[in-house]
Amino acid sequence: MSRPDGITDGHFTDLAAWLRAGDLLVVNDTRVIKARLMGRKESGGRVELFLLRPLEETGVWEALTGSNRPVRVGGRVVLGNDFSAEILARDGERCRVRLHTPDGDVTAALERFGRTPLPPYIVASDPDEDRERYQTVYAARPGAVAAPTAGLHFTEGLLAALEARGVETAKITLHVGPGTFQPVREENPAHHVMHREWFSLSGATAERINATRARGGRVVAVGTTVVRTLESVADEAGVVRPTEGETALFILPGFRFRVVDLMITNFHLPKSSLLMLVAAFVGIHRQQRDYAHAVTAGYRFYSYGDANLLFPEHGEGL
Repeated sequence: MSRPDGITDGHFTDLAAWLRAGDLLVVNDTRVIKARLMGRKESGGRVELFLLRPLEETGVWEALTGSNRPVRVGGRVVLGNDFSAEILARDGERCRVRLHTPDGDVTAALERFGRTPLPPYIVASDPDEDRERYQTVYAARPGAVAAPTAGLHFTEGLLAALEARGVETAKITLHVGPGTFQPVREENPAHHVMHREWFSLSGATAERINATRARGGRVVAVGTTVVRTLESVADEAGVVRPTEGETALFILPGFRFRVVDLMITNFHLPKSSLLMLVAAFVGIHRQQRDYAHAVTAGYRFYSYGDANLLFPEHGEGL
């Protein structure tokens, strides 16, 4: 746990002791789909498709391709029995593909033939175990190609303990894309073009957030995806309204947080947009203090790494 006046080491199961009755935990209920598809060109060459996001036309996706020789536009990739992809357009490794099944049920085909898109530093084991381990316990709406990793720390038991303490829970959906983890390569971070991700915030969740703030409770965002969603829809007074669409919000130091009071997040890598978001929330000097402590204490980074409860540098969250 990180506060302006110091650091507290502890276990994630202690979270209920650090929050208080009247706080609202906001989680991302996106569910990771089996977005990795292994197939073959009609000529026999092996091809990998990594689905990024569905486009407006039914069955059409933006994807990344990997093969010894690029698949030509108009070419077909056989992905499984009665399951294939037609390349509609391409720009380098990125392409638009139309997924074909006899019954039009692409979701079922992905379940049958797809693989869980684990980060490259995670060694795959049993596919069924990987699929469940790389999901939050409250995952519900399929569409992400990467897990909202701050939520992986929660268990049903911990959520029950938080509820017993008087901490409520609300859900948003943001379908995490691979751009979340791409490094910022611009010398001036302000020139970085943020990826776009689809999100949905319901009327019920908006009502609970606004009610929590009105009575003096704290909004606790579980993960940077929740932070970006809430701050994308908040007005100048911190009021949120039901919204569905895409966000490309890039949060840098100097950003004024309008709705999020506390944040739970993992430890992030250098030059990432996620690290910059955290610096905006706690301040650069405090972030340097926290990360120096994390390295010295042996905390783990990456998707299955440790988490930190962040109190803001200034504001109501204290």
